[in-house]
Amino acid sequence: MTIEAICVLRDNKSNIQGKITFTQESEDAAVNVSAHLTGLAPGKHGFHIHEYGDNSNGCLSAGAHYNPHKKTHGCPTSLDRHVGDLGNIVADAEGVATLHHKDEHNLLKLIGPYSVIGRTIVVHKDEDDLGTGANEDSLKTGNAGDRLACGVIGISNPAK
Repeated sequence: MTIEAICVLRDNKSNIQGKITFTQESEDAAVNVSAHLTGLAPGKHGFHIHEYGDNSNGCLSAGAHYNPHKKTHGCPTSLDRHVGDLGNIVADAEGVATLHHKDEHNLLKLIGPYSVIGRTIVVHKDEDDLGTGANEDSLKTGNAGDRLACGVIGISNPAK
């Protein structure tokens, strides 16, 4: 049974918008993430799943990075990281960014008790240092800076 999820990003204060899709074949399978965003400043931007699907106060009410296993912040290819650590998304000179990522460590889930469905994806202003900075914020947030745009992950409509 394949599960598909989608997150539509829009920000009323800027031109940032886009779509992130997730697929998982079974509870034990890796999740594939694909993203296409526009309206970003050129360069790297931190890209994370946050703990709440609450955007009532913009991206601020989404909480911290989704971290049910109480790990420190890290890169998306590391086993020792927050579940929500997706690393950076890189925008080209026109502000367009694409990402294709497979969670090889199977920390990211659409099925089961640690599902990310109903949580928020946030795009940050700055580059994520992947937990390698020499300060406390690096181990929590990757020093990724302000929250630019966000959206809630939901189950995809199979009839799309």
